[in-house]
Amino acid sequence: MDEIQNSCSGCQEDPENGKRLSHHNEKTIRELVNRMNRIEGQVRGIKGMIERHVYCDDILNQIASAQSALYGVAKLLLEKHMKSCVMEQLQAGDEEVIDEVVKTIFKLIK
Repeated sequence: MDEIQNSCSGCQEDPENGKRLSHHNEKTIRELVNRMNRIEGQVRGIKGMIERHVYCDDILNQIASAQSALYGVAKLLLEKHMKSCVMEQLQAGDEEVIDEVVKTIFKLIK
């Protein structure tokens, strides 16, 4: 990660492909990964339920649970993004980040 350079105070850029990278602390990354691992297990469980011909309503309830868990990950990531990346970009004078965040939020609430 030593090669990653700050393109502004609010984001990091991968010099190999020019894409922006997050800069969340290890605790946040662990929390997000743990949640995603649980969701992955839920999705595998749903697949197994389908293969075992479990009653549709039971499967639909598990799907709703997995969707809710994904939404929880999205909310946590959005909060961390707003408190770090977005705030730093605004402090650096980059107001275009507001349009980016609004667009992202609209995708989340579709």
